[in-house]
Amino acid sequence: MNLNILVVDDSRTVRAVIKKTLRVAKIPVGELIEAENGLVGLEKASSMSIDLIFADINMPIMGGVEMIERIRADQNLNQIPIVVISTDGSDERMSRLQKCGISAHLGKPFQPQEIRDVVCEIFGDIS
Repeated sequence: MNLNILVVDDSRTVRAVIKKTLRVAKIPVGELIEAENGLVGLEKASSMSIDLIFADINMPIMGGVEMIERIRADQNLNQIPIVVISTDGSDERMSRLQKCGISAHLGKPFQPQEIRDVVCEIFGDIS
């Protein structure tokens, strides 16, 4: 199973790190799509076949929380698993994200095994 993965983060460097980490973690990636903010991420999620989203929270134009809320409100998108990768892990923020139905939260920095564990938790055996 190859996964089409959308990575939404305003940092080009972080997007590159996530891309490299997916490769190191041996995640079967079909297509890796990048977005620099939540608005672009929402547009790409709406127009492409996406299996999994990795999203930052704090971004310009549209942040991750608003993007996630809008994805969860859309019948065509609301089943896409979303993993938040962020340095912002405050209790208030995490409570709001849990209510939005995120699949997991990873802090920055993260390890390849953490990414693999989360993807396996969502999709089962991905070998």
